[in-house]
Amino acid sequence: MTRLLTAFASLICLGLAALGFSNASPLSLFDAIGPRDSGGRLAARDREFGKGPRHTLDVYVPVTAPESAPVLVFFYGGSWDSGSKDDYAFVGQALAAQGFVTVLPDYRLYPQARFPDFLNDGAAAIAWVRDNIATYGGDPRRIVLAGHSAGAYNAVMLALDPRYLEGVGVDPKVIRAVAGLSGPYDFLPLDTDTTRKVFGQAADLAQTQPMTFTGPLSPPTFLATGDEDTTVKPRHTAALAARLRAANVPVQERVYRGLDHKDTVLALSVTFRSKAPELAEMSSFLMRQAAGRTQYTMTDPARAVKLQP
Repeated sequence: MTRLLTAFASLICLGLAALGFSNASPLSLFDAIGPRDSGGRLAARDREFGKGPRHTLDVYVPVTAPESAPVLVFFYGGSWDSGSKDDYAFVGQALAAQGFVTVLPDYRLYPQARFPDFLNDGAAAIAWVRDNIATYGGDPRRIVLAGHSAGAYNAVMLALDPRYLEGVGVDPKVIRAVAGLSGPYDFLPLDTDTTRKVFGQAADLAQTQPMTFTGPLSPPTFLATGDEDTTVKPRHTAALAARLRAANVPVQERVYRGLDHKDTVLALSVTFRSKAPELAEMSSFLMRQAAGRTQYTMTDPARAVKLQP
């Protein structure tokens, strides 16, 4: 009964915010009012991984003190022009309760940033993880990435194109796996205002697409979407999964019935977890890959090309 009442209250807050009765975003209201997983806790807030207000991160850990636990870096969405880690505490605690030392970084947004600025920020956050996460019980040799929507794009690009991590001195083989929830992976030609303003200045548009960088060196990948997603259509997930499978990369692809774009992140929460087994399936895949021996090594010189803005 308590969960039902909380879900009802959360929906009311989301509705009121959408109608303009609150200055807070619908997601921030949901994050504030919804129940949290008791198995995870906030261990550090606003740790700096670079200069500037968008270069801080939060760390969540399992309540049972971890020892050399796998590390999950989660990137939130928001069309690369909105979003804040402060609205995703429910995700941090949920993933920490699954046994991951979980890191939620902010990153620069449009118009202050365009491609590839937010990817460079993500790489810098991962460099901070490598250097500091052992303090929180995490194993810097076993990092997995995940994200939702634009954050899924960020996570997948950082996993597939090793140049960003190499640019900050991080060995790409520490990335054991990646998970993308409702992410855009194949969006050429640029046919929306969002993609044109964020990616349109790139000298080589092919370099902006995750599909460009799939190959046998790509890490194992979990891809999920909802069959009712009209914001980022499920074809993105299907296309990337097919391309990775063709390269003999381990892929788990899930299309959840009845879920739309926002549902694939809300399903990570206690309130809406019954909508789909996403948290359990994603966590199981990532944990299994983090425990295994990685084969991801940098041996393909064709991929070592200069990044272009």
